[in-house]
Amino acid sequence: MQEISTKPYLLRALYEWCTDNGYTPHIAVRVDNQTRVPRQFVRDNEIVLNISFEATSQLQMGNEWIEFSARFSGKSHKIEVPVANVLAIYARENGQGMAFPVDSAGGEATDSGADEALPADDAATTGEGGGLKVADAPSPAPAAADGDDDTHRPDDDGSKGGGRGHLKVVK
Repeated sequence: MQEISTKPYLLRALYEWCTDNGYTPHIAVRVDNQTRVPRQFVRDNEIVLNISFEATSQLQMGNEWIEFSARFSGKSHKIEVPVANVLAIYARENGQGMAFPVDSAGGEATDSGADEALPADDAATTGEGGGLKVADAPSPAPAAADGDDDTHRPDDDGSKGGGRGHLKVVK
């Protein structure tokens, strides 16, 4: 019998930590053909989702899938994310959380090969299983919000002050 990954357990634990401390949990997700999200909010094959109690309905965080309903621009959508595609989970308010290696389309984990801070959109990576910690920096805007109509990520032009979070390798 194959051992179950620790990833879904860590996701649930960090979600609980966020909610117990009054923070808003967000997940960064690599989008592929198995991921069910509104495609108009996907940027560079990634999306950031607010998974707080207030922003979701019927949230289920299983070992294989994270499923819930959320409103995007006032319209309800059923969201289905493979746990394997979750790049990171973090608190919006302080950026604390954890990033995870995600298999690339070729089936191998990507490896940035760097120990410096990484932009949140590059959350995918240190293949060595090294933990990544989201540094204390503003996080990207969520794609799913509390029913307001401005729920998509703003355009990222790479300029300073864009409110982008950064990931830092923690050894």
